[in-house]
Amino acid sequence: MSDPKTPRKRTPARPVKAAKKTTSAASGARRTAAKSTARKAPARKTPAKKRAANPAGTRTRTMPVPVSGGAVATEPTSAPPPHASFGDELLKVDHLVKYFPVMRGIVFKKQIGTVQAVDDVSFSIRQGETLGVVGESGCGKSTTARTILRLIEPTGGAVYFNGQDLVKFNREQLRLLRREMQIIFQDPFASLNPRMTVRSIVGEPLMIHGIYESSGGPRYVEDLLARVGLNPEHGNRYPHEFSGGQRQRIGVARALALKPKLIICDEPVSALDVSVQAQILNLLEDLQNEFGLTYMFIAHDLSVVRHISDRVSVMYLGKVVETADRDTLYEKPMHPYTQALISAVPVPDPEKERNRKRIILEGDLPSPLNPPPACRFHTRCWKAQEICREVEPPLEDRGNGHMVACHFAEEVKVL
Repeated sequence: MSDPKTPRKRTPARPVKAAKKTTSAASGARRTAAKSTARKAPARKTPAKKRAANPAGTRTRTMPVPVSGGAVATEPTSAPPPHASFGDELLKVDHLVKYFPVMRGIVFKKQIGTVQAVDDVSFSIRQGETLGVVGESGCGKSTTARTILRLIEPTGGAVYFNGQDLVKFNREQLRLLRREMQIIFQDPFASLNPRMTVRSIVGEPLMIHGIYESSGGPRYVEDLLARVGLNPEHGNRYPHEFSGGQRQRIGVARALALKPKLIICDEPVSALDVSVQAQILNLLEDLQNEFGLTYMFIAHDLSVVRHISDRVSVMYLGKVVETADRDTLYEKPMHPYTQALISAVPVPDPEKERNRKRIILEGDLPSPLNPPPACRFHTRCWKAQEICREVEPPLEDRGNGHMVACHFAEEVKVL
């Protein structure tokens, strides 16, 4: 309690009220000035050049373009052409190299060798096209795909996407460019996070790039699931609750979320049953025709590659040995390794199957740690001569875009 003898001090009320009035009057004047300025500000108008370039007011996609100083600018790009007519060159791989060092020791490590997983690989893919890549296990197909996306850093070479060298991109430029390039992994279970629901898995790319809300959020994710053949209520489940084919559909939906131009399919149907394989292949073709997608399709099954591909590249021990359009490669292969592969494809006609000659390759696949000199196939080739052991054959055009790396290439009808 306060002392009753102590006089109570009172603060005069009038000066406080006057100060409040002064403050409120000043803030009111500022608000009035801001409103009048906002009313007088002219409305922004679209420049005449932009209206002429886009008279219908249609929306265009943006593509990150590197500029000086390491920054990233954006410029509008038109949608890719339909699958029926191929457009300009979208992806170009130029002398791509990826070596893995082999180390020995625990404390003092020493390099004792190099695994030449990808060695001087070159090819190109046009917009709306599907390039199939085939070869034995260990020939470098998946390593090439991951190196193109820079999930693995390349040792040498260049990768051009829309004319831009991805190898020279910094981390931020590459992050923006990943909207245009996606991948469907081989294992439909290991590639999905078991702790996340399907809705979170499909929506994660949108969250990473900050466009989840602007793209429609949960409604957009449900539309993606419905587009790949899943029910919207599946979004609340976890990956272990689905079959292999359904999990692969989830992977397709995740790859499609950012509306990319290029999708690399790393053996997407090798772990599935034959009937489910057909469903996934038909789904990929429908999506390509609808969205104008470009595919790099990796597989072991030559029948699957022939069904979905427009052109086919054959790899052997880290190198491309032959590239041609689908019909030419299957009907008139020129490289001995390609001829041996196609001779193993079953023919539905029993009479032709009994009469055709099967080419059996002798010997084992050499190790990429110590590949054979010159032509890497000469240790298993029935046409090999001394020049094959001394001079490496270049990948040359033998007519109509049929690229072959062989000293004794010749057309042979196998099927």
